[in-house]
Amino acid sequence: MVRHTETKAHTTHKRTKRYVQRIKDRSEKAGQAPESLVSPPGATGTTQIRIVDYDARTFNEAEAQSIEECGTYAKTPTVTWINVEGPNTPELLEAVKQSFGVHPLVLEDIATTSQRPKVEVFDDYVFIVVRMFRYNDKAATVEEEQVSIVLGKNYVLTFSEGHNDAFDILKQRISSNEERLRVTGPDYLAYAIIDVIVDQYFAILEKLGERIELLEDQVVTSATPSTLEEIHGLKTELVYLRESTWPLREVIDRIEEAKTPLIKASTHPYFRDVYDHTVHAIDIVETFRDIVSGILDIYLSSVSLKLNEVMKVLTIIGTIFLPLAFIASVYGMNFREPEVASEWGYPAFWLVTAVIIIAMVVYFRRKGWILQSTA
Repeated sequence: MVRHTETKAHTTHKRTKRYVQRIKDRSEKAGQAPESLVSPPGATGTTQIRIVDYDARTFNEAEAQSIEECGTYAKTPTVTWINVEGPNTPELLEAVKQSFGVHPLVLEDIATTSQRPKVEVFDDYVFIVVRMFRYNDKAATVEEEQVSIVLGKNYVLTFSEGHNDAFDILKQRISSNEERLRVTGPDYLAYAIIDVIVDQYFAILEKLGERIELLEDQVVTSATPSTLEEIHGLKTELVYLRESTWPLREVIDRIEEAKTPLIKASTHPYFRDVYDHTVHAIDIVETFRDIVSGILDIYLSSVSLKLNEVMKVLTIIGTIFLPLAFIASVYGMNFREPEVASEWGYPAFWLVTAVIIIAMVVYFRRKGWILQSTA
């Protein structure tokens, strides 16, 4: 149990440290010129570029070695999904600028992986930033990353910090010839990407809900110091979820209201559906926050109640021994002891002592200060 508590404390500290680091990364850029592209701090690994190109009849999937290879897809009539996974280096982003004409400020937002969810509408493309979450079952924590989406006339660019299993599921839907995905345009693909990200929120909330249920039982039956650590960890996870879900509602609302030919009228109802899902997720997050706050109050009340019980027992014991100590102190003074004067003196002393103890216990029980017998 101690090791579990230490693990939770380390995980919570690590998440808080990462959040502070995100703020530090932004503060270190203070004074730099706009459109400055720098490698993400601490980014490791290689960048993978996967291409999914399809229409109603064809489906092709390939892996590209550079962004330049993907530039030709921007001019084809098919729908192309270019998924970039890994560190977004300045060289890669510069290639995106040259191949797809993305504004340097947008590239800066892609490189800065601590962006708040946002949407920007340009003449040739729509830029969207969302945050994706995944649940680490081993560490029992929520992990997050930024996903940047560029919706063009016949292509969708996505940039993520690592590999996403949810995207694999979406690719399977496309390859399995799902009718609506295959016959609709890139705007519907952008919707589908956001939809699978929002669906992941519910999977995360389900995991957190299970933890909250266990925590409620633990607080009532056997609250320990590790329980407080678990409560703190849950509150931290919910804070980060709320930070991402609230702005996402505004993002989807703006997408739905955007006046751009890149998003067809037939796709707007689907974005409204994602909006409803997002609001539902926000409601669950807020409910969980209230529940966890209530659990914390119950925990503190439980600890206070246990302390009061201990203090009550100690007070009763001290109260019982107070008159006995007085009698013993008088009995031990320098005078002729009762047992010397009478052979019944010593038994009489213990008889008086027992009567006092019994009388006080009976009195305390009648007052309800000690537990009554259930027999």
